[in-house]
Amino acid sequence: MTRKISRTLMATVAACLLAFSSLGHARAIDESPSALAMTTDAVLLRPVLLATTIVGSAVYLVSLPFSALGGNAGEAGEVLVVGPAKATFVRCLGCSRSGRKAETVEQSED
Repeated sequence: MTRKISRTLMATVAACLLAFSSLGHARAIDESPSALAMTTDAVLLRPVLLATTIVGSAVYLVSLPFSALGGNAGEAGEVLVVGPAKATFVRCLGCSRSGRKAETVEQSED
């Protein structure tokens, strides 16, 4: 009985991993956001991300003694503080990825 449940669980996990692994590759990233995307980002998403950064900082400070003892204080800071801060302050307005938008350089022929 336990062996059958184990096989079923393993098959389900494998099917989920195979099904959801392609989602990241199938979604195209829009780096030319529309006015609606920029407005939604500025009015709704940035304040929520700022609150996430503040709450993440508080959680990081509370969990710092424990994560320092566990040896993963840097990783905890990266996930709880730096990640939300980059999404709040470094991501271009309306873009879906964190980081600066790549500047295109055009050369003029003289």
